[in-house]
Amino acid sequence: MVEIIKQFLFSFMSTIGFSVLFNIPKELIAKTGFVGGIGWIIFYITGQYLNNEIISTFFAALTVGIFGELFARYFKKPATVFIIPGIIPLVPGAGMYYTMLTLSQKDFYAAATKGTETFFIAAAISTGLIISTTLSKSIRRVKNK
Repeated sequence: MVEIIKQFLFSFMSTIGFSVLFNIPKELIAKTGFVGGIGWIIFYITGQYLNNEIISTFFAALTVGIFGELFARYFKKPATVFIIPGIIPLVPGAGMYYTMLTLSQKDFYAAATKGTETFFIAAAISTGLIISTTLSKSIRRVKNK
């Protein structure tokens, strides 16, 4: 439980840092931190049970998208205000770095392996966000009818 709280706090703080960098309105900075923190906790917990970084990233991105859409409706702001900073902890920056590092070392097999994994993680993020946005629009459309 202590590890989960620590993971939440670090992801919360990193999301807040990027929220400041992206000039998010001051009253929403803590809320974007919450979205990023919850997304990372979902990633961390599903990673413990599933032992698959790609599927964990998908569920985390789906969670970030759903919370982003919910917060957007509640606080009457665009969903991107919450989603963009919220996915920052999930972005596979280390994977991209190690792909380039192994390429520069001419280890093409390791570069292809790490690059493919990084690509699938990025695809999982985009798929999770697309599904959450589509789900939100579908629910809104049904609600309006």
